[in-house]
Amino acid sequence: MSRHRIGFWYRLAAAICKPPLVVLFKRDWRGMENMPADGGFITVVNHNSYLDPLSYAHFQYNTGRVPRFLAKDGLFKKGFVGSFMRGTGQIPVYRESTDAAKAFREAVAAIDGGECVAFYPEGTLTRDPDLWPMTGKTGAARVALETGAPVIPVAQWGANHALPPYGKPKLFPRKTFRVLAGPPVDLSAFAGMEPTPEVLKQVTDVLMNAVTGLLEELRGEKAPAERYDPVKVRAEQRRRSAAARKKADGTAATAPAGAVDSSDSSDEQGKESK
Repeated sequence: MSRHRIGFWYRLAAAICKPPLVVLFKRDWRGMENMPADGGFITVVNHNSYLDPLSYAHFQYNTGRVPRFLAKDGLFKKGFVGSFMRGTGQIPVYRESTDAAKAFREAVAAIDGGECVAFYPEGTLTRDPDLWPMTGKTGAARVALETGAPVIPVAQWGANHALPPYGKPKLFPRKTFRVLAGPPVDLSAFAGMEPTPEVLKQVTDVLMNAVTGLLEELRGEKAPAERYDPVKVRAEQRRRSAAARKKADGTAATAPAGAVDSSDSSDEQGKESK
């Protein structure tokens, strides 16, 4: 998408958001040359702060190829935010409804129409304690296999310093928003494959590895060998809770039948002495 097709709503958003972003934050942007000049494509981006969509959108806007995000449908319904979401062509996601597949169809249509569609494969803020990318969902992989479009990995770091996940803003001293876009991910090994759950998982792992590698470069350190998996973590927490309850029930069941609470025993002895 060339700059003259960015449209009114995106230009309005840029006029409102760019001045405070420029004043409040420094920028370290790299890899803009990896964004395709023409044709539809996908970006996959890590997510570690509520501010990082602004950081990434600022970067992407300045490449001349504005992104269409997938966002929960509630944001499209009311007020200025709803008008902006609709006006800029963002894609609503209808979770747990008969329209759940609509976002997939709209994303494919947008890419086939020559646009950029941005995915946060993690689906939410990372739960990794050190803010590394966690396991991804398969939406981006599914769209990539369907369209055959280039997939550009993007890593970002620094917005989390200004607004930590679930924390309070820390705007001063000025933080640096770092964004690094890599070359298209090589998915040629999956060309022509049926999008089975196993294939989609493999493609998603390749995409998340690419994003994680870029984030390692930005942070100057290595990510953990095993990616944080919230499903496994919740399952382990449930297992431990069940084991703790079982242990507690077993302890109660094996208590002596005639055991009396010490405080009750003391009360009885007091009564007898009166």
